[in-house]
Amino acid sequence: MSAAEPLLRVEDLRVEFPSEDGVVHAVDGITYQVFAGRTLGIVGESGSGKTVSSLTALGLTRRQGARISGRILFDGKDLLTLPEDKMRAVRGNDIAMIFQDPLSSLHPLYKVGRQLTEAVRAHRDVSKAVARARAVELLGLVGIPDPARRVDQYPHEFSGGMRQRVMIAMALANEPKLLFADEPTTALDVTVQAQILALMERLQQELGMAIVMITHDLGVVAEMADDIAVMYAGRIVETASAAQLFAAPEHPYTWGLLKSIPRLDAPRDEDLVPIPGTPPSLINPPSGCHFHPRCPYSQPDHERIDPVLEPVPGEPQHHVACLLESGVRRSLWAQLREGSTPQEALAAVGAGEPAA
Repeated sequence: MSAAEPLLRVEDLRVEFPSEDGVVHAVDGITYQVFAGRTLGIVGESGSGKTVSSLTALGLTRRQGARISGRILFDGKDLLTLPEDKMRAVRGNDIAMIFQDPLSSLHPLYKVGRQLTEAVRAHRDVSKAVARARAVELLGLVGIPDPARRVDQYPHEFSGGMRQRVMIAMALANEPKLLFADEPTTALDVTVQAQILALMERLQQELGMAIVMITHDLGVVAEMADDIAVMYAGRIVETASAAQLFAAPEHPYTWGLLKSIPRLDAPRDEDLVPIPGTPPSLINPPSGCHFHPRCPYSQPDHERIDPVLEPVPGEPQHHVACLLESGVRRSLWAQLREGSTPQEALAAVGAGEPAA
């Protein structure tokens, strides 16, 4: 693989799950790429398709009756066409994942050391003693004190932050080239969260692996990500470098995510602005722009025209799927950044009245 080529490239990936109520369009034609040594942050509300896309890359949606199309190219191989035995050789070895809930991901009846040695021996022809030594080494690597003793303890004997570290150790057991981290700091206090993020950054530098960080927390991606993809209703609606996205976001959904989190430089009495409404049904998604029912800037024709992801004028690495003109988007964001409400921003920009 050339150094200029991405380690992972997902092309027009679609994942559908038949159900009694209809077909769930969990992932609806997403495309992204990740380069070795870099971090891609995928952000969005719950149910936007973030986790399903990563599970599909690992081949973990095959047995759920999913209908999958598109391509997932890893090191030049299409993972969607690999037979299950070859996929098992990749999963946990070249590609690993930190799952969202460490307590449910670790088996409660087996000691942590046994679970770590199993992860090692599944891909390496080593003795139990060598695998155990590797397990102790891994626990020390992720900052667990007295690893030689803790390796013989059960998951319930670890705190939430420690269990998350065990999951990271298990994911890194075979030094993967690509790591999916699904909400790796969920439900952890901010001190432990900072430690986990610092640990992942250090290990990435030491191992040179690529990371796909899946989260709804923009603070986490601001700390970790080189590039960001924003997902909504199974689609990517905006992609950019982290610096571009935080400085000049172009999609109203991204604005909503940014305006709904507290800022240290904002007045203490400034209200947070939640995104109105709820995420749409993935069985019966809205027509046209999927975000239009919740968008304060939606116009009548947005209900019937489906936007495509295209480059922002003058910023070829910044893509957005929005029907508003780029100049209007930039003017609206400038108003919102100064503290205007969506209605005030529309009035100042003169972009017309939102759809009823």
